Amino acid sequence: MAGKRKKTPESYRERRYRTIADPGGLQSCRIKIRETDLHILAPVDVEAAATNLVIQYRNQLESHLARWPAFVEALSPLADDPTGVPLVREMLKAGRAAGVGPMAAVAGVIAEYVGRGLLKGEGCSEVVVENGGDIFMKRREACTVAIFAGESPLSYRIGIKIPPAAMPIGICTSSGTVGHSLSLGRADSVTVIAQSTALADAAATRLGNEVGKSGDLGPALALAPRIGGLSGVVIIIGEELGAWGQIELVEL
Repeated sequence: MAGKRKKTPESYRERRYRTIADPGGLQSCRIKIRETDLHILAPVDVEAAATNLVIQYRNQLESHLARWPAFVEALSPLADDPTGVPLVREMLKAGRAAGVGPMAAVAGVIAEYVGRGLLKGEGCSEVVVENGGDIFMKRREACTVAIFAGESPLSYRIGIKIPPAAMPIGICTSSGTVGHSLSLGRADSVTVIAQSTALADAAATRLGNEVGKSGDLGPALALAPRIGGLSGVVIIIGEELGAWGQIELVEL
């Protein structure tokens, strides 16, 4: 099984979408360590704490990859590793639930683990951690997350409203036309909401793979309820949009 890397528009590489997000009264910082590139919103300065957390979790993951190289290349689920650290086992669990390799959950799991780590800090009762379009969010007020769908005319015109009672929550997006991640489908965006950000990330990849050359949204939307733990899904391809689950869409 193989897929090709997608051409990445300049605007995506520079992550310009971060500049149009409303911080909602929170402080903003960026943490970039090797492949990890986080945009974080929090009520206090968390740059030092977030940097330490990224280093901690990257070291854990890289140590695991050094002794299990197949972890990186696997495009299919792998068995659990009882000796693995919680972050690694969370990725393995998400991959098995969604039917993909564990690395499909890497951006989501880093976002969530850093976010939950920051919430334990003094004065940090709210946090938003975005990792290449994959988001872990805990706010005390309702928030609307805009969907970036590349060249689709619906890009940035549709949002998902998240009530505070649903948080903390993960919102992850995969694309067959935008970004550097491997996708075997052709959807402009597949956005998944779940309590586990790792699961949301892995499921977005799996559902994106289901939107094949025909561009038919049906197979992916039919699969979504069979992946346990998902709250909602939104798929965009061109001018077409499909949704499943407990999800509130708003026009932007």
